Formats: sequence, structure tokens, C-alpha cells
Amino acid sequence: MLDLALRNGRVLDGTGAPWFRADVGISGGKIVRVAKRIDEEAFQSFDLEGQMICPGFIDMHTHSDLRLFSTPEEDAKIMQGITTAVLGQDGLSVAPLSPGEIPMMKQRLAGLDGYWEEWNWSTMDEYLSAIDRAQPATNSAMLVPHGAVRASVVGWQNRPATDDEIREMVRITGRAMEEGAFGFSTGLIYPPCLYAEEKEFVALAGEAAAWGGFFVVHMRNEQDYIEDALNEVITICTKAGCPLHISHLKIAGKKNWGRAGRVLQLLDNARSKGLEVTFDQYPYTAGSTMLDALIPPVFHADGQKKMLEYIGDPSVRQKVREMTDGTDGAPWENWVGSCGWEGILINSVGSEKNRWVEGKNMAEIAAASSRDPVDALCDLLVEESGTATMTQFYGCEEDVETIMSHESMLFCSDSIVGGKPHPRAYGSTARILGRYVRERGTLSLAQAVRRMTSGPAARLGLQDRGIVREGMKADLVAFDPAAVGDRGTYQDPVSYPAGFSMTVVSGHVAMIDGELTGARAGGALRRR
Repeated sequence: MLDLALRNGRVLDGTGAPWFRADVGISGGKIVRVAKRIDEEAFQSFDLEGQMICPGFIDMHTHSDLRLFSTPEEDAKIMQGITTAVLGQDGLSVAPLSPGEIPMMKQRLAGLDGYWEEWNWSTMDEYLSAIDRAQPATNSAMLVPHGAVRASVVGWQNRPATDDEIREMVRITGRAMEEGAFGFSTGLIYPPCLYAEEKEFVALAGEAAAWGGFFVVHMRNEQDYIEDALNEVITICTKAGCPLHISHLKIAGKKNWGRAGRVLQLLDNARSKGLEVTFDQYPYTAGSTMLDALIPPVFHADGQKKMLEYIGDPSVRQKVREMTDGTDGAPWENWVGSCGWEGILINSVGSEKNRWVEGKNMAEIAAASSRDPVDALCDLLVEESGTATMTQFYGCEEDVETIMSHESMLFCSDSIVGGKPHPRAYGSTARILGRYVRERGTLSLAQAVRRMTSGPAARLGLQDRGIVREGMKADLVAFDPAAVGDRGTYQDPVSYPAGFSMTVVSGHVAMIDGELTGARAGGALRRR
């Protein structure tokens, strides 16, 4: 007798092949039968009446490293069919991390991932075991975060690592890979990652590659200097002999719109020379990150606490003003320059005092308080201890679709949950399937599903997920292709998508007909 049977569905198996009619039988957390008709009885049986059945979606970039403990039901993921998420992104995460650096990292991550008190881990193995104990609803694959490794060895100082320090970081990275991490990540706009030199990156990427991993990078610039930033990481990975994966590829800033083709050509050129290159993308023209990314990197050099002290100084604020309005001329990832103050929307704050700013842009906030935008920004960061988050409106649809159409594109949400988050946290998969498949025809349905399932699984080296096939893990999602779509807006983002009827994780039904079941069958995945 089967544990679960999904009957009368149309199976999109995740390989890119067209759908076919089949029943799917599940036992012991695995797919045991895929056949035109399965007559065997099951403890649970569902007639899907021609809906699509496909592998559970794999999110290549998300920020739930701590929220999976505070919100283990993971509704934002389950309700849009995400069954596996890749954590440890942008070099900013929780393990491996020396105990002495935990207070600083807690503060640093609070805006991204909430504040979780019980950090009862230091190594990668201890963190992955903590995930298993939490019994979250989805599976988690972890990257080795450069920032945590560097903070543990070098601290948060703006200086190159010594050769001895690089050797110690390589040792820590190797141990974390041995304990189950899938790759190594960095974020080149975030301290302390941005202070590293090429030889440090080459050594660490090389160590990840030695264990079968890959290098995941938030590039140094996604705006005016994006081609230089891309060449930088291509050079690093070529020297390291390490596969390269670009996080959330985008073209930011109106004057840069239309450059997607040139950027993709650089990736194609690298592939033609033998470098394995992939990238992920979320399906929106706006992004989201920590609000303190608006403060130039030079003021982050001594850690967040010192940065907050610096921006209390009027002379520092004047320098920030010059660097954000461009009169300084220094090259950096200037989101104000790309989006304008009116294009910076506040997602979340920690205090009730400033709750009124959520959902408002920085120009509105400055006007409402009769302040200059830089003063309004710095005051808000100081009052919130640096933990606020923002949405930046930077892009155009043409570039989104050009990037999405490339064969190396894989799906991500880059989700940050809390306050009034970016709507991608709740609607990314539905937006791809609704807007970009059904409405605009940017991708075929089979192409889109492959880029959310077997494509990410192949990049991660997951051999038992990402395809509807006998013997594979039973992570599945069912949806109506005629009805699926995102519902969230930037002003009302916490809205579950339409069209999903079922999410199954490890053979357990986690959502049925838009309702969570309470099943929490996820856990930590370990690279093998």
C-alpha cells in the first residue's frame, strides 16, 4: 500500500521535456511509481484533475538561515512550492563562526533574517544539526559564508589577510565543506567580504572546488561597473579552477538599461574558454537588501557599531552626501545614484517608533520629517541599530527578460521576510509561471520548471531531487498553469500566490488547496 498517490495529473518531470499524463505513487519519502495509471491503494490519495505535477522548486538564493528556527512552518516558501532553499548567501551567515564573533554577526544579520537568541552552534556540522532538530517545513542546503570565516580569523578590519590567515581560512572552509556545505559564498559589497584581495578569493574558491563545490558571488557592482565586476570574478574562478555562480544577476540604473546582452556575452565567452558559469535571477525589476548598503563601504571598515558612530558626525554625513549624489566621483555600488531617493522603499524596521516608515520611500520620509534625505537615512539607521531593510527600484523589463531567456539562468527569490518585505518572498515562482510563461511567453512552461528544479539540483550536485522519477525524493508541487500567479504588491507584499494546490516535502503533504497542513518534513541537506 502506498503512503500517497497523486492521480490524474500532468507530469512535468523537470528535465525540460513536455508534460505527460500520469499518476505518481509515493512511499517512504520517495517516488516509487510513475505510471499512466496506478491502481494500488494509498493511505492518502488526491485526484489532481489535470493539474501539473512537477518537482518541488529549489530556491538558489534565500535568507532564512535564522528565520527557519523562528518560523519553522516556512509558509512563504511552502505556499509557492519551494521545497529546498540554498542558505549561507552573500558571505553573510551563521556558521562556521568563532564564538567571539557571534554578537557582531547577530547584529549584522538582524535586518536580513530576524533576531534569534539561541546560537548553539559554531561549526557547519553543528548548524546543520540544529536545522534537523528544528524540523522545518523545507530542506536547506548550506554554503560556506566568506564573511563568517573572515570575521573568525581576520575580524572586520579593512585590510588584506596575511598568508597565515589565508591558510587558516582555507582550513575552516575545508572543514565546513567536509561537514556538508555545497559551496562557498561571498558578497563583495558587504563587510568584511569586500576587504579581501584576489589571492584570498582564489585560495578559498580553490578549496571549495577541491571538495566538489562552487563559488557563489554577489558581485562588487551591478550598476555602472558591472562588466568590470564580472571580469573580476571570472578571473578569480579561472585561477582557482572553480565553477562560478553569480547571485541574482541584474542590470541596475536607468543609464545602464539594455546592457544585459553585453553582460551575458561575457559569461558566454568565459564558458567557451572552459569555465563553468551559471547564475540565478529573481523575476522583478526591483531588489532588496539591508538599508546600510546605502552608506559607502569606507565607513563600514571597523564594523557596524563604528559605522553607526561615524554617521552621527555631520562631517561624515556630508561625505555620504557627496558620494551618493556623485560629486565625489568615487566608484562604488551607489544605489541612490541608480534609483534616486524616491526609488528606495523601506521594508522593515525593528522599533515601533519608526514603524510608520515601512512602505514609504526615502524622499517621502525626508519630506515628512523636514530633513535632508541623508540625515533622514542616517538618523533611521542609528535609531534602528542598522537593522532596517529596503527595496531598490533599479531595473527594466527588457533586461529581466533577456537575462531570464539565457540557458544558464536558474531560479532564486532572494527572499527577506519581515515588515513589508519585497513581494518576491511570497510570489517569485508564481510570477515566473504566471507573468513570464503564460502571459509574456518569455519561457515555455517546461523551460521554467527545469530552471526551478533539475537545473538547480544539477548545480548543487543533488542526485536525488529535481526530477519526477522513480527512486527520487518525493519533493513535489502541483499547480494549475491557467491560474497560477503572484498576488503581492510592494505596498501589500504578504500575499500568498494563486494557483498552487499542493506542496509535498519528503513524501509529506505540507500544503493542500491553499492551507498549510502542519507537516514539517524538511531538514538539512549535506553534500555527498
